[in-house]
Parts: sequence; structure tokens; C-alpha cells
Amino acid sequence: MTEPLPLSDVTVIDLTIARAGPTAVRQLADWGANVVRVESPEGGFEAGGRSSPDYLNLHRNKRSLIVDLKHPDGRAALHRLVQSADVLVENMRSAVKYKLGFDFESLSKVNPRIILGSISGFGQDGPYGQRGGVDQIAQGLGGMMSVTGLPEQGPVRAGVAISDITAGLQLAIGILTALHERQRTGKGRWVHTSLLESMIGMLDFQAARWTVAGDNPPQEGNDHPTLGPMGMYKTRDGYINLAASGGRLWEAFCHELGVDSWLDDPRFSTVSSRRTNKAELNQLIEARLHDDTSENWVIRLNAVGVPCGPVNTVAEVFDDPQVQYLEMAKPVEHPISGHIEILKNATNIEGVSSDIRMPSPLKGEHSRELLSEFGFTEDEIDRLAQSEAIQVHPE
Repeated sequence: MTEPLPLSDVTVIDLTIARAGPTAVRQLADWGANVVRVESPEGGFEAGGRSSPDYLNLHRNKRSLIVDLKHPDGRAALHRLVQSADVLVENMRSAVKYKLGFDFESLSKVNPRIILGSISGFGQDGPYGQRGGVDQIAQGLGGMMSVTGLPEQGPVRAGVAISDITAGLQLAIGILTALHERQRTGKGRWVHTSLLESMIGMLDFQAARWTVAGDNPPQEGNDHPTLGPMGMYKTRDGYINLAASGGRLWEAFCHELGVDSWLDDPRFSTVSSRRTNKAELNQLIEARLHDDTSENWVIRLNAVGVPCGPVNTVAEVFDDPQVQYLEMAKPVEHPISGHIEILKNATNIEGVSSDIRMPSPLKGEHSRELLSEFGFTEDEIDRLAQSEAIQVHPE
């Protein structure tokens, strides 16, 4: 008999659109939560459509229910679901949430144990509380673009939707924390974060350089902001990343490059001097690395304990033997897209599998099934469908 997944006793109502909210819910779904994805009859923000790689990856392990939240019977139906749910996740603008009656105070009257998870662009209130936010706006406002890219290049966007993804992960952590607390107190909580807060949080030590020391970090390109040599370097046929910043690593690195003289060279003999003379050191390192290929340098440097790796394209990532061993691409059968592979959850719990149990749902695929599970009779479901408060047939 298969053991239930860790979150199989948790029911989540998913009112999210775009990326940040669905990312949070996906974390819960992957670990077994019963996720009811509530969708609008008009459709949501689905870049590329429901068969796009992005949609198929974001919404696996969820079931779809179509409810018109502008219809009073639709809102009433959803409040019935809230009565027996554990979590509701949304990323509406703050004013919309209150207008529809899905703010924490209103939901708590329906179910005092409910945990409301919310993501906004910039916070639930404050000067920007009513603004809509997207990832790139948060990257700029939150400082990420100022520390990304080559010196004097000008601000550069990170290559992934980092504020969306991080906000989703932060919210999932907060929801799990609130669920744990509820076991002791029996009380629900409102858990919320924003793209802006998550982006500033991701600055981490770069932010601490400013808050603690008053040091406003500049762009450093592919070099580590404070240590060296640590960054990307050109070889005979490409690029590698390496980290030989000090101590035994620096010694092993110098030995393997055949430049033991650098160990006593006052320009490079300390972490501080290597930092001061970074440009000169990097130029000398690349001159030595030109003697061999990227593949060989990865082998040689790792053999002497110096962390080193290739700079892969996305296609090369999934050809890498370690990535294949980790099974980061998982197969799933989709009713329209057929056999596809999507990303597995990056967290591992020994003895527990977060395998993809269901592909992303067709719109409204589970409307009747889900409402029945929440105690609606067939007559009630038919009446709601006739009033167009819900839809019971997939597209």
C-alpha cells in the first residue's frame, strides 16, 4: 500500500494567476495537497495558453473548477468550499480581495482555521499597496538589476522571473509554518509577502553590505562581489566557473596552473590583495586557462579539490550526467500535449516521492467532481451551472 504524501490531508483553494501565486501552490501540490484550482469563466493570465510549457509546468498536480466570482452564487459556492478547506491562496490586488469577500477577516468568519496566503506586487498596503506589480518592475525597484551585469553596462534583468519564483517559495514556507502553528493553536493566519519583499530578501549579503556597512554594491559581472578568484573564465574553447578564493583552494589552484610564484606574489598572496588586483589576476588566469579545454579544466581542477564547472546552455543542462542522475525532468502524460517532461520538485525528502501525479488540468475538467466532494448535490450543481455561476464542462 502506498503511503500518503506529507500534505495529503491539506486542502488548498487556489485563486492565483500569473506565476508567483501558482509557484507557491505548486510547492504544496507536489507534496500531496488536494489543490482546487478555481478559474474564471473568462480565463486567466496564461501566457502562451494552457498547452504552453510554462502552464504545463506550473499547474501540475492540481484540479480545475470554474467559478464566476462576480456572480453572487459563485461567491457563495466558494465560501462553502472554504468551510472545509485548510488554505486559500490568492494574488489579487488588495482592494479586489476585500470587494469579493476573500480577505482574512471575511474568510475567518466562514472558517476560523483557514490560512490565507497572499502575494502582492509591493505589499498589502502602503504608498504602493494598490499598484499592480510584475517581476521586472520588482527586480528594478528591489535593487536586483543594479547588481546584475557587467560593470558600467547599465542595469540588467536576471534571466529568470526571480521575484515571482522567490515570492512563491516564501509564501509556501509561510503557509507551512502557519499550518504547523495551527496544530497547536487551532487558529488560522494571514500569511503574505510581495514581489518587492522577496526581491529585497534575495539581495541577502548584498543588502547587508548596505544596511550594516553603508557599502552600495556595484555591478561585478561574472566575478564574486567580494572574493577572488571566483567567477567565470575563458578557456581555449569556451568558459568555466571556478572558485579558488583562499587557503588550500588557492594553493591547489596555483599548483595545477603551474604558477606557484603567485603564492608569494604580494599582488595575489592575500584575499585582500587579490581583490585589489582582480583585473590583473583575471587576465593572467585566462592566459593560463587558454592552454586547455573547458572539459579538461573541469576535470583537472575538481581532481585537486577546486570547485569548477561548465557554463551550460539550458539544453546542455539536461544532457549533463549529474542532472540526469537527479532526474530533474519527469515524464507525464497530458490529454492534449501527450507525453511530456516537466521539472521535478527540487526538494528531496528521503522515503517520500513528490512525483508528478497529475498533468495540468483542462479548464473546468474537475468542476462536477470537486463540488461533489465538497458536499454539493447533483441538483445544486446543475442549478449553479444553469445560473452560470459555475461551469461543469471542460473546454
